[in-house]
Order: sequence, then structure tokens, then C-alpha cells
Amino acid sequence: MTDTKTLQLDAAMPHSLLEGAPQGLTGKPLDRVDGPLKVSGRATYAAEYAIDDLAYGVLVSAPFAKGRLNAVIADDALAVPGVIDVVVDLDSFARNPQQGGEEKAPTQGVRDIDYFGEHVAVVVAESFEIARDAAHLVRFDYVEGLPDAGFDDRLDEAETPSDSQMPAHQEAGDPDAALDAAEHTVDAVWTTPSQNSAAMEPHASIATWDAEGRLTLYSSLQMPSSDKKQLMDALDLKDDQVRIVARYIGGGFGSKLGISTEGIAAAIAARAVERPVKVVMARQQVFDATVRRSNTYQRLALGADASGKLTTVIHENIVSNLPGEDFFEPVGIATQFLYAGENRRITHDTVQMNWLLAGSMRAPGEAVGMLALECAMDELAEKVGVDPVELRKLNDPEKDPTQDVPFSTRNLSHCLDEGAKAFGWAPTAPASRREGDWLIGTGMAASTRSNMTMESSARVTLTPAGGAVVETDMTDIGTGTYTILAQIAGDLLGLPIEQVEVKLGDTDLPPGAGSGGSWGAGSAGSSVYLAAEKLRENICTAIDCEPTGLTLKDGHAIAGNNRVPLSEIVGEGMSAVGTIKPGQNDETHTQASYGAHFCEVRVNAVSGEVRVSRWHSTFAAGRILNEKTARSQCIGGIVFGIGAALSEELVHDPRDGRVVNNDLAEYHVPVNADVPMMDIQFLPERDEWANPLQAKGIGELGISGAGAAVANAIYNATGVRVRDYPITLDKLLPGLPEV
Repeated sequence: MTDTKTLQLDAAMPHSLLEGAPQGLTGKPLDRVDGPLKVSGRATYAAEYAIDDLAYGVLVSAPFAKGRLNAVIADDALAVPGVIDVVVDLDSFARNPQQGGEEKAPTQGVRDIDYFGEHVAVVVAESFEIARDAAHLVRFDYVEGLPDAGFDDRLDEAETPSDSQMPAHQEAGDPDAALDAAEHTVDAVWTTPSQNSAAMEPHASIATWDAEGRLTLYSSLQMPSSDKKQLMDALDLKDDQVRIVARYIGGGFGSKLGISTEGIAAAIAARAVERPVKVVMARQQVFDATVRRSNTYQRLALGADASGKLTTVIHENIVSNLPGEDFFEPVGIATQFLYAGENRRITHDTVQMNWLLAGSMRAPGEAVGMLALECAMDELAEKVGVDPVELRKLNDPEKDPTQDVPFSTRNLSHCLDEGAKAFGWAPTAPASRREGDWLIGTGMAASTRSNMTMESSARVTLTPAGGAVVETDMTDIGTGTYTILAQIAGDLLGLPIEQVEVKLGDTDLPPGAGSGGSWGAGSAGSSVYLAAEKLRENICTAIDCEPTGLTLKDGHAIAGNNRVPLSEIVGEGMSAVGTIKPGQNDETHTQASYGAHFCEVRVNAVSGEVRVSRWHSTFAAGRILNEKTARSQCIGGIVFGIGAALSEELVHDPRDGRVVNNDLAEYHVPVNADVPMMDIQFLPERDEWANPLQAKGIGELGISGAGAAVANAIYNATGVRVRDYPITLDKLLPGLPEV
């Protein structure tokens, strides 16, 4: 019988068993335990499982953006030698992916087409090449409608969404009157384009059905436990009829949170042809029909007194999504609590459009909202005549100004001070530094990302050989989950990391929270913590000692003069399941990680080319679980921010909304040459309200505010303020000083 231990987060946890753990693993910059598997090609990704009698599927996309699909004409495709079938199910195929964490199926039915590139059929063949070629021969009988593909000319059609992820409209005081009365004001519009997650691994699934009618889906998915429920709903299956396997994922950034169109299509096709079917999206299909970050229209208005103290904060946002979808990009989520100001209004409205699905992409809300907020703060600092760092410190609130509750921890000002010191922050007047043709400037921005803990379970087993096995369907999307969970289990059970095996990404294992929302390590790590804590209690019972008198180190239990190998205590094995659940702590305290970005840019006065030449960021995010993987996450987030500032933009055809630049040649993500060496600093911090680990999320903290630091540095270098992202050279050239 497996023991259990459950904790609901309803109170502070001032003591953590990780503090001073004698094994000394947690926090160390250890290499990833899965690293050798990945670099040697032995880590099996979704499309790489060796399945007997495998057939290959290629998705077929609708060639129009809105209308009625009467029939899929497959005769020519079926005539190609090697084609097994062209599978069409206009009622069950998914129109689009599902949002992360949902338990119901995504919108199903593809008779009515809502965006260009919508997947409507799958060609199944003996080889990928045959299926790909035959897919070009599929024709359609359809009636085309007039798509709603324009955004800028339809802002007055925006409606208030009903999604409850956060209140769409919030207001306190009289922000309009306070803005009118303010000594200093900023009132401007910022815009950001659609963006794509552009993960290295494309969306892929292999579907197999066994003789008993059980479906196994090998897929690239971030949240297997909720994805399983979505798949069950989509195909009308029961819990014991579905298994999802997602052991390794080549990046997701939100695009793989929910079940996607290729997974449902693969399952339907495999059942139809009575063979396993693999479906891998082409890169263009990933861009055309997965998930984008919504474009945004943001009015940001700040009012302050003579000293720069904020009196009003207004952040009015318009975003977009497919018809019938409730999700909205929570653009103002950081604006709710980052700065003081008793008069506040934060709104979100949505324009329904025939563009592909808008959903969560790394740091949904903060990533784009802080591109406006942190630039507005920079503009306000200039009007007031104060250092941008000092303006932010002046408006650092003592408690959440929207929710009127205390912060669990808040080290924003400390990050600002330490970051400024490490960077050598010494602001100069705009367009005052020049080296030949290069204009040089520096900029900064604050960073924040809300912290959440989600329900998550893990089983930890002490084996007869004296090792431990950690099991949960939690995933690793390149963040280091395998390593972090091994560190936590090793510390709590007194084992070297080499003696801890971690099994992830299989829904036959206890359900985890999945990788998303920066809650993965905290949630899954806490469930491992609780399971290990229960095992410690069982060990104490076995050797008759009090928990406070137990030390576990190097595979031994030590109590007083008694030192016993764990292998002698556990017998044939000892297991426990730990479950963490969110509770009142989410209501009683605002939890967030904080940071400060500082950067230097060089702008060519002739061409307008921008080069980011120097970078420092300081972060406070509770206990850092692995310094190396945490630094890697922060660097990756900052690179995202540089891309948002300078190059990333999905271009939609204004006639039908199709994505014009639907590959990595034309959608410009930053490469090594675009990114300088980055100096990352973590401040010592413990958050006793967050979870038993006292750790907070860090995966999305790096991107939050990073692009604004670049934009502010460009203004400092050139004197040109661009509020329409990305800041491409054509937007800079007209305002650059004469050569």
C-alpha cells in the first residue's frame, strides 16, 4: 500500500526541509541529468518512437479563411500508389488547439472554416513522402465567405470577454479626474503584433490503438494530465481508454499546452486505418494553425505629482481571437500590482477575427503589457526629471494596490539597486553618446511575473537497492525538470543525484500540473517534497526516532549513534504519493517574482541597425532550485524579450488573415549574433507563502520587461521613441540625427 501526504497552501511555511539539507544538492548549478541523452540522440521525442507497422499522416489545410466546406475531394490523392486513406471527419476534427489547463475538447467541427490553414483532413500513406505529395492533390468543394481580417479598423467592435482568468475590467477611484489633475502625465498608445512561439520541435503525435480499444498518444504536449481529459472529451473515451506519453519536448513556450489538431487527427486516422499513425506538422503548418500570441492595442496613461509619485494608472487594452473563444491576452496583469497609484483602470476587450487561435505564449500578459508599461514609466521619469530607477523605487507599493493584500515577498527595489550597481548604471541625456556612426544608449526596466502553485502529485519510491524513483506525468520542456526533481528528492532522502531516477511525461503516472505558467518546478517539486517527507516519517517509525532527530545522507539514516543503510530499512520497497493543492495563500498574499533589466545598445546612424551590446539582470524569485538551469531560463526569456523588441512579428495578410511569414526564414527570432553575453544575478530570497520549497517561478520572469529595456535604450541612444513594436530600422531612420 502506498502512503499519501497532501498539503493545501493555507498558511505560511517558515521552515523547509531543504534548508541546510546535508546532501547539498538543491540550489547547486548541477548539469542536467538528461543532457547526455539529448546530445547523444538517445532522448526520444514525440515523432521518434519506433512503432511497428507505422503509417504516416500529413495534414491537409483549408485554402480559404472563412466559409462552408461542403466536401473534401480525395480521388486523385487516393490514386497515388502507397496512399492508404484520406481520412475526413468534418465533425470530430479540431478547428484549433485547446487552451492550456482546460479539461474539455477544443472546438470541434471543420465544416465551417474560421481561418486560413485550418486542418480539415489527413492523408495517410506508407511513407511521409507519399503522404506529403498526395496531400497536394486533395481538392475542396466550398462556399467562401468574407473574412473579418482587419484589426485596426475594427477597434470599436471590441467586446468584453467572459473568461475568468482575471477580471476583464477593473477600476478604483476616479482615474480620469486624477489624470487631468496630475502634475506630470504620459498618455500614449503602444501596439504589439501577433507572435509565434517558434519552438524548435514542431507539433507531432503518434497514435496507436490496442486490441481493447485503448488509445496511446505519443505527443509533444506540456500538460499531459489535462490534455488527456481534452482528448477523452474529443473522442468520447473514458479515463482508462487514454494514455498520453510526452517524455521529452523540444520547446513549447505555451504553444503545446493544450491538445492540438494533429493529435486528434492522428487518433481518428489510426482508428480508421487500424494502424498506428504518425502526424508531424510542417513548420508552415505550425505557424498557420497552432497558437499565436495576440496582437495588442494598448493605451497607457500615467499621472504623477511633482515628485513623480503616481496618482493614476490607466491601461486599456484591445486584443483579438477567433470567434467563440473566451481567452484574452491578460495584458494588464502586471499593471495590477507593479506600481502604486490609488486611481486605477485596467481593461481588456477582444475583437473577434478570422486569424488563427490566440492563446498563452511565454509570460502571457506581462510579455506584451510591460512593453508599454515600462516604456511609459521611462517617459514619465524624463518628464519628472528623475532617474528611471528612482522613479520605480518611489512608486514601489507596500501592498498590492489593486487587491489590497500584502505581498508574500517583494524585492523589486533591492533588484533595482543591485542591478544598477552591477551594470554601472549612469544615465545620460538622449542622443548624447556617439562612436563614429554608432549612437550608444542605455536603458532599464523592471521585471515581474505572478507566481502560482497548481495541484500536482508525484510518487516517490525507495528501492531495495537503496535508490529512489520519482514518478509524475509532469513534463520537461527544456527547463530542467528531470534534474530539479532529482535534486529535491536526493536532498530530502539523503541520496546522491546519481541514485535518483526521475520518470516524467506519462499519464499512467500520478498527475502533475504540467509545464506552464511558471508553476512547474514549484508545483511538481512540492509534490515530490511531500512524498519524500512522508517517506522520512516512515523511516522514523522504522528506526524509532523523532523526525527532528533524523538525518539522511549518502544513503543512510542517522539518528543519534544509530546509522542504518536505507536499503535495510525499505525492504522490498517503500512508496509515498505527495499532492500539493493551491489554497488561501493565493488570496491572502500577492505572490510574484521580481527583477530589473539593464542594457546597452548601439544604433547605426546611417542604417538604423540596432545591436544589443551589453546586458545585466538581477532577479529575486524565492529559493533558486538549480542555479544553472535558472540562469538558462532567464537568458532564454531575455532573448525572447530582445526578439519582441526588435524583430518578431507575425504578418497577417489584410485580405484574409493568413500568416504571410510562416517559417523561420521570414519570422525573425534572435540568433547568437543578436545577443550579447548576459550577466545574471540572483538575490537570496525565501518565500514562505509560496510552497514548501519556498521557491517561485522563474521561467517567464526573464522576458517580462526585457523588451522595454531595449526600447528605452534605443530612445536613450537616438532620441527616437517608437511605440509600435517591433522597433525595426524603418521606424527609426526618419528620426535619426544627421550623420
